[in-house]
Amino acid sequence: MTAADLDVLLSMGFEQARAEIAAKKTGNLQQALDWLEANQDKSLEELQAQNQASAEDEDEEMAGANIPSGETAKSLVCNECGKKFRNHDQATFHATKTDHQDFSESVDEIAPLTEEEKKARLEELRQKLAAKRAVQSEADKETAKRNEQIRMKATKDSQELKEELQRKERIKDAEKKKQEKIADAEAKKRIKAKIEADRAERKRREEEAKALREGRAPQAPVVAPAAPLSALGGASASGSSAATARLRIQTKQKGNLMKTYPSETTLFEVAHAVEEETGVPVQSFQINFPRKTFEAGVDFGMTLKEAGFVPSAAIIAN
Repeated sequence: MTAADLDVLLSMGFEQARAEIAAKKTGNLQQALDWLEANQDKSLEELQAQNQASAEDEDEEMAGANIPSGETAKSLVCNECGKKFRNHDQATFHATKTDHQDFSESVDEIAPLTEEEKKARLEELRQKLAAKRAVQSEADKETAKRNEQIRMKATKDSQELKEELQRKERIKDAEKKKQEKIADAEAKKRIKAKIEADRAERKRREEEAKALREGRAPQAPVVAPAAPLSALGGASASGSSAATARLRIQTKQKGNLMKTYPSETTLFEVAHAVEEETGVPVQSFQINFPRKTFEAGVDFGMTLKEAGFVPSAAIIAN
């Protein structure tokens, strides 16, 4: 190879060290490009080591060669395909590419390429290199496109999962609010019934006090006609009084409070009523016989009937 061929390799972007090794191992620009393409995955250090070993082997072979007197080996020929090479490096490169092993020396000289042939060969090599780069570019674009599709699908799946979780959370919150509204309505209903019972009790007491002041017997409360014994099924006569609970609630702020509530009133509702009257939250109710404590947040969901406060009870509010 000439210095001009080496400059062409450098102008095409190859490293100078690689281009110089290719120039030494091959005889023309085409073979140099083929060699560079075949060894593009090898490191520069590995190529330099192989080049040194090849040069030493070539020196030993040339020293031991028995060339006839008056004749000089001007080329090497592959006995398997008949292709001729200018030097040992070209033959070695050919053997690497084709796995051909049978070579011999030849006195035939290989004519160098003309300037026109060099230009044509160079243009051909440039076109091949451009085509290879174009194919690689398309492959890179396709890979990038597939990676983007995978990323977009993963993002879409993640977004759909997030939206589904949010939807379930909204449904859960709506159901919770619905249950809270139902519970509030029931509590208001029970409180209203308790207020009505308190009002009826106060009216009864006022009527009794008025009758006593006027010196007459108080009017007996209206009692519903008794049901037949067969319909009661053996129930005790005191069963009708279990519909209400008369409580004596001992407080630190207002002393004893006398209250009457429906038996289905909860301890929470009683605590709320006491808080409204005393201005202090109730944390627990306590009874002495038998000694027992009902804690807020634990037992306040019990009704007066379930707590054993029916028909009457004395309790302490703490």
